[in-house]
Amino acid sequence: MKLYYSPGACSLSPHIVAVEAGLPVELEKVNLAEHKTESGQDYMQINPKGYVPALRLDDGSVLTEGPAIVQYLADQNPASGLAPKAGTIERYRLQEWLNFIGTELHKNFGPLFNKASSDEAKNTAKTNINKRLAYINDQLANRQYVMGSNFTVADAYAFTIINWTNFVGIDLKAYPNVAAYQARVGGRPKVHETLKAEGLAK
Repeated sequence: MKLYYSPGACSLSPHIVAVEAGLPVELEKVNLAEHKTESGQDYMQINPKGYVPALRLDDGSVLTEGPAIVQYLADQNPASGLAPKAGTIERYRLQEWLNFIGTELHKNFGPLFNKASSDEAKNTAKTNINKRLAYINDQLANRQYVMGSNFTVADAYAFTIINWTNFVGIDLKAYPNVAAYQARVGGRPKVHETLKAEGLAK
């Protein structure tokens, strides 16, 4: 399999999952501004949506959208425990978290990374992000990870997106459970290995 990624982007989430699951995945960096891959391919031909991640499967087909990719990767190694078994209520709880992170947290960062966004749009985005962080902070009051005591693909996604607060002037001091969670996830050996591979850690 080949994962198309950009360092620190939301593609970090499936990259973490692949490493945690012990899956051999080839990496290809994408220049998102130019829509070119490191090997010179037109990325729009690989993923017409134009953003990462994209996962080229062994049969040559391409899977896109982070929440779908992380579940697919987890299911390649069920023993990893990265996703509950399909059909269980726990699996739907996982999807609940993935949807929340994707629609309520991830998407709200868009205006903060867009140079064309007005100050009003940026302030609205920050207000929304802070509300979501407050919710996550409450959920983590008595949990190691978002689903409980086990690390899942939802944590790979949450960690990746919450990490963006470092670049947009949102202080996690107001959310001590979230700050502790970020340190806990970032301290996982496989997560650190992934950050190192993307040039995000030493």
